[in-house]
Amino acid sequence: MELLNGYRVVQLGSGLAAAVCGRLLADVGAHVTRIADDTAPGNIAGETVPDDVMTGDDLLRAYLNHGPAPMTDQMAPDQLAPDQLAPDQLAPGHLAAGGLVTGGLATGDLATGDLAAADLILAEGSPASLRRAGHDADSLRRRNASAVIVLISPFGQTGPDADAPACDLTLLFASGIARMLTGQVDDLAEAPIRPVGEQSAFIGGLAAACAGMHAALARAPAVIDVSIQEALATLAMTELTKAGLAGKAWSRRRTGDGNGATVCILPAADGYAAISPREEKQWAAWLTVMGDPAWGREPRFARKADRAANWDALHRLMSAWSRDKPKQWIADAAQAAHVPSFPLREPMEQLSTPQLEHRRFYRSGTVDGQALRLPGAPFGAGFHHAKPAAVTAGPLPLSGIRVLDFSWVIAGPTTTRYLAAMGAEVIKIEAPGRGDPGRGSELHTVLGQAKKAIVLDLKKPEAVAVATALAERSDILVENFATGVMDRLGLGADTLRVTAPGLIYVSASGMGRTGPEAHAVAYGTLLQCYAGFAGLNRHPGAAPRVGMAWLDPMCGLMLAFASAAAVWQRQRSGAVARIDLSMIEAMLWTMAEPLLRAQSAGPPQPAGNTHPAWMPHGAWPAAGGSAAEGADTKRADIQRDDIQRDDAWVALAAPDDAAWRALCGVVPALSGLQGLGLADRQAARNRIDAALAAWLQGRDAASAVATLRAAGVPAAQAATSLDLVRDPHLRARGFWEAVGKDAGGGGVLPGLPWVAAFGRANGPAPALGADTDAVLAEVLRLPPSEIARLRAIGAVA
Repeated sequence: MELLNGYRVVQLGSGLAAAVCGRLLADVGAHVTRIADDTAPGNIAGETVPDDVMTGDDLLRAYLNHGPAPMTDQMAPDQLAPDQLAPDQLAPGHLAAGGLVTGGLATGDLATGDLAAADLILAEGSPASLRRAGHDADSLRRRNASAVIVLISPFGQTGPDADAPACDLTLLFASGIARMLTGQVDDLAEAPIRPVGEQSAFIGGLAAACAGMHAALARAPAVIDVSIQEALATLAMTELTKAGLAGKAWSRRRTGDGNGATVCILPAADGYAAISPREEKQWAAWLTVMGDPAWGREPRFARKADRAANWDALHRLMSAWSRDKPKQWIADAAQAAHVPSFPLREPMEQLSTPQLEHRRFYRSGTVDGQALRLPGAPFGAGFHHAKPAAVTAGPLPLSGIRVLDFSWVIAGPTTTRYLAAMGAEVIKIEAPGRGDPGRGSELHTVLGQAKKAIVLDLKKPEAVAVATALAERSDILVENFATGVMDRLGLGADTLRVTAPGLIYVSASGMGRTGPEAHAVAYGTLLQCYAGFAGLNRHPGAAPRVGMAWLDPMCGLMLAFASAAAVWQRQRSGAVARIDLSMIEAMLWTMAEPLLRAQSAGPPQPAGNTHPAWMPHGAWPAAGGSAAEGADTKRADIQRDDIQRDDAWVALAAPDDAAWRALCGVVPALSGLQGLGLADRQAARNRIDAALAAWLQGRDAASAVATLRAAGVPAAQAATSLDLVRDPHLRARGFWEAVGKDAGGGGVLPGLPWVAAFGRANGPAPALGADTDAVLAEVLRLPPSEIARLRAIGAVA
């Protein structure tokens, strides 16, 4: 059985984010029909791409939409049933258990019948482009009265920027992610950068799948409005929270170690290796791996704070040791000493690893006439059967669902934040002492919203008994411990299945729970290095940097989607899922474009902000000024930041000849070049770059962006987190939520990357153990005397 077996989806048009969403739904068993429409958005900017302009993502688009021939009226979804075949029996190009039906324009009864029968309808584009295509919410609702309708667009379906032109590059800048992607820099002349592989479409598509699957559990037909800008912005929850509550913005200029003492990239004989000896015991073990050098005993490197303060000298010393050693040897030696470490790999190196072969992550298929290895589902799911769960009533999609949350730091708490926002009762279980390390930063403030917190000392059998009893009364368990930890505690999936047969068990780990590398010590930022993501996200000639924690929040979206899909299947059939998410597989699933390109055209190289088929496509320095200067933020204490003045950039792109002609009409130095086609523009790259640099040099970044957008040119400034707090568009969409004592005065927390009529649940993050007594009394019905006994022996706190 597949997770979404029996779920019917119609994907309208050729939007890339909608294709990502459709691919994910199909990969986990949904029956997805793509109805092509030449009037639908052809790219993320909401315009059709002319045939003579290659977007550079053709192979990616073909992969996302690939599948068998179109359905006929006689081919009901249940007849496809490829989940009954062994993987080597799958038809070429037929990845998904549920099937992704493609093959051109579907018209007549087929299109009408599929739309009318769909459980979920996907469409992508700005409000104006969706109206032109007849894919707006009102038009689609007339054709299907009950389906979930998910509309994906660059800036959402409402707000003053809703119809602004956009592309992958400009959305990464408008969301603030381009500034943080590769971490702090020594020279602010280095432009912010977009990530490899059309990631705005992947993050937007994941947000759409997550929101759509939760809406499938709602009590009334829902319309979901997904903003790709907001989906990207929420990858940086900590920075958004600092800006919203304290008026602080992150600077790109390197200070101290630039976080190198936490995750460090070292040169190797054949590339690079990443290490993360972030704990003192790990640092001591790492010194042993390096042969206990004399400098390791110097006071300037004694503590993590000392190592950060003397980082440049430390990095030089470690690099002198690592430079003549193979990257895999360094990683293996570190892992053997229980120090988290992985080599930086090229995409081709990830196509035949023993771990991925064991987990059968790749499947063979034919895309655009090429036989390729293609990513499979980004997580595994096994099933057992229990009684179908009753559907509970409530105002939010997950009202009545109880979640037992053993997760910590980012990926798991992000998952359970989404579940809590959708109405689930989330009980966060923490150890005595400091609890979740996320409490040491703004992470818990934002990710702990609307949860309950209890403290259990799981080293004591009485506390394990309490946890087991809570599991028996819960619907979902989420954990992201190292492989084997929950089993050793007596809280593994197989153990709990006996007494809690209806419990959906969700695990996240670096490499997955099975395979030869299942016990490798891993963090999300290290896996970004291992997957090849960090190595490709750089300007040509620049050394790789780790950058922001991209993978963890992305996995939070994926796990929240999987959890909702598992609830849907349990309600439908009684099948109870055991979900095993491998973070490396999730990362590689979103890196489909470089993986495909590596097989079809050779190893991809770092390209910075350039695009193989769009010209111009890049970022140039501009004068300062906030994107929302003068906006009414209702904050007296918000700091006026000078970051944007010192480090202001404008990204713009000409995805087609029309955008190029519009750009030439704005920039006087380009006025005589309107007739240049793509090849001529590429030949004149230096002249065009110089003209844009001169035009932007004396212009305020925000006003330049407004001028370009008004002309129809995708453009955005490199937004800071404070710019996003002040942004009238995000304010108009209700992205920011007033909180605490400042509820009437402007203190805000970021919300969700989608808008729906059923809203979202908010509430303060709980103090450590704040709800212990209440949960034991209300959920387990324990009398005060028993709670007091458990507290006296230290089982609860």
